[in-house]
Amino acid sequence: MRIARYSLPWRRMKAPAPVPQRDRAAFSTEERDRFETQAELLNETLQMANYSAVTHLAVVFALAYMFWDSASRLYLVGLMATISLIIAATLGTTWYYRNTFRSEVTETAVQRGSWISKALALALGLTWATMPAILIPPADGGHRMVAVAVTAGLISDAYVVGPFFSVAFLLAAPIVVGGFIGLAGCDAPFGAYVSVLLVIYALFIWFSVRRMSLLSYQRIWQRVVMQHQGETIGLLLNDFEEGASDWLWETDPDGRLRQVPARMAATLSRDPASLQGESLLAILADTGQPDHATALRTAMAMREPFHEQAVRVSGAHGTRWWNLNGKPAFDRYGGFLGYRGVGSDITVSREAQARIAFLAGHDTLTGLPNRDAFQDAIQAVYHGGEHPETPTALLCLDLDGFKAVNDSRGHAAGDLLLARVAGRLVRLTEGRARNFRLGGDEFAILYPGAGPEAAEHLARQVIAEIRRPYQIGVSLLEVGVSIGIAHAPRDAQDPAALLGRADLALYSAKAAGKGCWCSFDVSLEDRGFRQRQLDADMRLALRSGEIALHYQPLVDLRSERVVGLEALLRWNKPGEGWISPTEIITIAESTGFIIEIGRWALRRACLDARSWPGLRVAVNISSIHVRRLDFHDEVAAILAETGLAPEGLEIEITESVLLDRESEVLTNLKRLRALGVRIALDDFGTGYSSLSYLTDFPFDKVKVDRSFVRDLQVRPEKIAVIEAIVTMARALAMDVTVEGVETRQQEAVLRHKQCGTAQGFLYSPARPAAEIRDLVRRLDTRKASVA
Repeated sequence: MRIARYSLPWRRMKAPAPVPQRDRAAFSTEERDRFETQAELLNETLQMANYSAVTHLAVVFALAYMFWDSASRLYLVGLMATISLIIAATLGTTWYYRNTFRSEVTETAVQRGSWISKALALALGLTWATMPAILIPPADGGHRMVAVAVTAGLISDAYVVGPFFSVAFLLAAPIVVGGFIGLAGCDAPFGAYVSVLLVIYALFIWFSVRRMSLLSYQRIWQRVVMQHQGETIGLLLNDFEEGASDWLWETDPDGRLRQVPARMAATLSRDPASLQGESLLAILADTGQPDHATALRTAMAMREPFHEQAVRVSGAHGTRWWNLNGKPAFDRYGGFLGYRGVGSDITVSREAQARIAFLAGHDTLTGLPNRDAFQDAIQAVYHGGEHPETPTALLCLDLDGFKAVNDSRGHAAGDLLLARVAGRLVRLTEGRARNFRLGGDEFAILYPGAGPEAAEHLARQVIAEIRRPYQIGVSLLEVGVSIGIAHAPRDAQDPAALLGRADLALYSAKAAGKGCWCSFDVSLEDRGFRQRQLDADMRLALRSGEIALHYQPLVDLRSERVVGLEALLRWNKPGEGWISPTEIITIAESTGFIIEIGRWALRRACLDARSWPGLRVAVNISSIHVRRLDFHDEVAAILAETGLAPEGLEIEITESVLLDRESEVLTNLKRLRALGVRIALDDFGTGYSSLSYLTDFPFDKVKVDRSFVRDLQVRPEKIAVIEAIVTMARALAMDVTVEGVETRQQEAVLRHKQCGTAQGFLYSPARPAAEIRDLVRRLDTRKASVA
């Protein structure tokens, strides 16, 4: 007779052949459950037999080695041989039955296996029983302790074969008897004492193993019963199929459908009768998408269950998606009956998931893959390792002038502009590179197989293409682009480093004037390290007083007297010397530390200016600082704290402050003017130089950059520019200061063109505050001494 295969722990092995009908009725329900329980008990015993056998083999050889010089060698050799034979028989029996049970489990096989297990246990027990009887009486103290310990250990082996109590008893009982015999031959009182302990230990083993055997039987019995009840409940679910949202499907052993619910057939736009008897796998294979059914076919070929398997099918109304759950069904005797499972039409949810997945990996505005998709793509470049198989160029793009367009034309126009930019990138790189939108006006291009020349050629193409005007509504808008390039694996050994180095190259391109590209080299990383180090050091330097303000005099060209001073940042870094103010300001603006520097400079300059009555002090303020809503309040608080009159302070700003025409900037400047603080436009002529700035806000002064003074005598066009600026400023009631005056000839030309004030090395470089009083006195008396 055969037992139902699904109830046994070897149920994942090869399926047995179908069982004849006459055998299926041989068991009642109770007999079937009891028999399957016996089979499970035998299986657990067989599972532990290999470990126990190896242990016995190791013990007998160790024992023979220990007693080789103190006991009969003939007996020891015989003991090793006998134990080895029994162990070999045990291992062979275990191997045979486990292989037998893979094909079928019969009542005869289970009964025979039980009797063989008992016989082997008895043989092993009788053989080991001779050991204490022979070795304990003549042994000395140490060897006697070893023999007693081995005897106790062998008795405890009953726990290993505990699932079958009779097997455990037949193994342990002869060893206990042999122990008593051996102890009886020992000198009093040792033998008597140990015998009493042996009785206690044997009784403990007896009751413990018996209890464990009963618990094992109950555990397996309950598992078998509950499994059969679960199968019965599963069958009852068929009655509820018509009222469920999903459907139940069933195949015969050959995989042909034999239960086709109307809802299942409706998804294929077919009649249920036409699907009856058709192969389920054939239906899936007909879709032209065999890859979607591979896992399902593999599971059914191995007769394994499958769960939540999504497969694509084709119906009269297009492609549909099914979600299938199934498990192989066996009769109670192990015969394969086919598959039973639950199916559902998940087409709507599948399409929704596909849409969600697309949106998760793509930018909704431009349709380009987004930052998450970019991170996956850049990880794939390295294939989880350090050396990409294909060299890849990464181009990081940042639009130039987009914020001004976005703010002046509105976000709707800005969004259209970004979409047009993305379209041009796609057309330009189609078939050779992938484009991504990282956020805002930042884009990236991954260019597989591109060397430096190819990447740089693409960068030039992108710059030229993005620069062309865009027709957005009635407006013609223009933006530029800066590009940083890094190569894998040449420039980086991991994705994070590759992106970081492309960003460094992008920052370098921005610093070089925008609208250009820059490839990464090691010097950029060194520069980045220096910037990080200087950023940390300058914070300490500001607190410790290493950073100071030096002052450069502003001289009235008519009276040749000092009328004011410009505060300039200076840092004499220990061990390195003077750090360029441009480098300091660039780093501080990138980190936001420039605001703290600006507050400190305003307070320091106002304190110093109190020592120079009649002289106005000018302080350069970063555009980042001026844009703060509380900037006016900060200046007013510093003036009140230091006691400097507002008329004694001049704030110098650059054109970039007004580039975005932010209302808070103009509000701050107007409130400062109303307070009495003068406002000067610095570096006029070097930036955008839009005259509309001068009409949006009436500055007190414009400062002409030193680039117009250099070569003044040999470049008449520069004289013309200065003359035009002076004329314009005079018409707008503004003063003019010219920077970078170094020679008397330059001073004479500027005086002739009626410029107001000048500053430069002709008069003095910037000097510490302690030297200013003497410097002003010397400059003011210079004219008198010359006269």
